[in-house]
Amino acid sequence: MNILVLNCGSSSLKYRLFDMASETETAQGLAERLGTAQSRLEHVAFPGTPGETRRVVEEPIADHAGAVALAFAHLTGPGGPVRQASDIGAVGHRVVHGGWRFSQPVVIDAVVEEGIREVIPLAPLHNPANLTGIAAARDRFPDAPHVAVFDTAFHQTMPEHAFLYALPYELYEKYGIRRYGFHGISHSYIAARAAEMLGRPLCECDLVTVHLGNGDSVCAVKKGQSVDTSMGMTPLAGTIMGTRSGDLDPEIGLFLERRAGMDEAAVDDLFNRKSGLFGICGSSDMRDIHRRREAGDARAELAFAMFAYSIRKYIGAYIAVLGRVDAVVFTAGIGEHDPATREAALEGLSERGIVLDLKRNRAALGRAMEIGREDAPVRVFAVPTNEELQIARQTLQTVNAPGAS
Repeated sequence: MNILVLNCGSSSLKYRLFDMASETETAQGLAERLGTAQSRLEHVAFPGTPGETRRVVEEPIADHAGAVALAFAHLTGPGGPVRQASDIGAVGHRVVHGGWRFSQPVVIDAVVEEGIREVIPLAPLHNPANLTGIAAARDRFPDAPHVAVFDTAFHQTMPEHAFLYALPYELYEKYGIRRYGFHGISHSYIAARAAEMLGRPLCECDLVTVHLGNGDSVCAVKKGQSVDTSMGMTPLAGTIMGTRSGDLDPEIGLFLERRAGMDEAAVDDLFNRKSGLFGICGSSDMRDIHRRREAGDARAELAFAMFAYSIRKYIGAYIAVLGRVDAVVFTAGIGEHDPATREAALEGLSERGIVLDLKRNRAALGRAMEIGREDAPVRVFAVPTNEELQIARQTLQTVNAPGAS
């Protein structure tokens, strides 16, 4: 079965096509700046193979429907991996927030669309775009089953004592205020990969998974299930990130409104887009921060130290939550490619059985490797994530499940 995976942003559309018989990616693309004169689509057929072809189209693309139509034209064009719409057996959609409604992937129907719409207040920038992409794709591929795969679903196994905030309980009942967590598709993928590398069933593994990119989160995985995670009701909570503050005293927002005259929008912009690494040193790109550190830039050194410390705190906390740990697993842009961050994040954890092999750690640049010392009780891995393949796998499982419509 060919499965098309779609990830819709407010003005973008990412897509991947997989032949699930071999789990081979046969095409990928990105349409961006939709609705502007600068819109463009880049399409790659058979990526990473000798037969790879790349096309760039720079022309007005009005909306997500136009982007889906253009992507389909490239998928079925000369030399494309499919010939017609019926060659696509299912479409998997990444949906950022499933709220309290969705704890697993589901075949999309009107009820599911309404459920996604119901939790828009929890993800006002993401879920509307996801719904727009779903509508466009269902129009283009009306005969294929469409599956929603939620970035929050993996964390729905958290126990109540972990996901609730110490606020009046009726606020949870009335408004759904609780910890949801994000990056669940990535955490679930790398947890499964770590189990393979351990040579054990996932249901027997206790892991701390660490997703480090521009947004970061840490997850405690007990017997294959998420039992706690660093992000909260929104992606703002948890570790320091590229431009997000991570955990902070909630009174700070009120203080800034009272003393600095900032309104709600300004505080939101400050916490989400002007804080984190960027707020400390003026850059959110870890490569730039490392260059500045090497040049003796004290502010860059401070930002890096704060970043690593915030990760280390969560790793330590989740070791306590799990009681025992089989492995710590790093992934995403920084987690896969940055040995210095991995080294700093694990500093001082040798008494907890976590010891890096420095040579292997520095060799792990975007490929799956064991990077811990061989005689250490807790193993350490760097594993490239593949959220699109995980969505395709979950889409296939969902449409093949008994009773799927």
